[in-house]
Amino acid sequence: MTSDDVALRRAHDSDALAAADVWLRSFAAALPTVRCAHSAAQVRDWFSRVLIPQYETWVAIAGNTVVGLLVLNGRDLKQLYLDPSWRGRGLGDRFMALAKQRQPEGLSLSTFQVNGPARRFYERHGFTEAERTDGQSNDEAEPDIRYVWTPRSS
Repeated sequence: MTSDDVALRRAHDSDALAAADVWLRSFAAALPTVRCAHSAAQVRDWFSRVLIPQYETWVAIAGNTVVGLLVLNGRDLKQLYLDPSWRGRGLGDRFMALAKQRQPEGLSLSTFQVNGPARRFYERHGFTEAERTDGQSNDEAEPDIRYVWTPRSS
């Protein structure tokens, strides 16, 4: 199955646990040196009670399985996580195109400084570094970078 065979759609309440599990697997695979600040149960609860009901949450569905998620809060790209087996297959590019379509005036996001692959991905998609922080504003207390994307004028 290719990325083109995967459906992107708004998340339903029933997607919360599967999306949380994608987040947990992706976090563990992409950030092995970063301490996850919340237990798996807390992450699943947060997806069920907060993320899906209160934010613009999209999921990628391969067959009947959630394999990725994108979360927007206005111009803030809050989450972009893929199941580790789906990295490098174009699904992140599709999510990024969707995010830019949903917020054509621009986007901002934060990613951990140690997450080199994510940083390269965002920079490849036109995001520029706006600020580095010491991590005091995130739950993991991990130094991060705030990126911004502003569309080019026509």
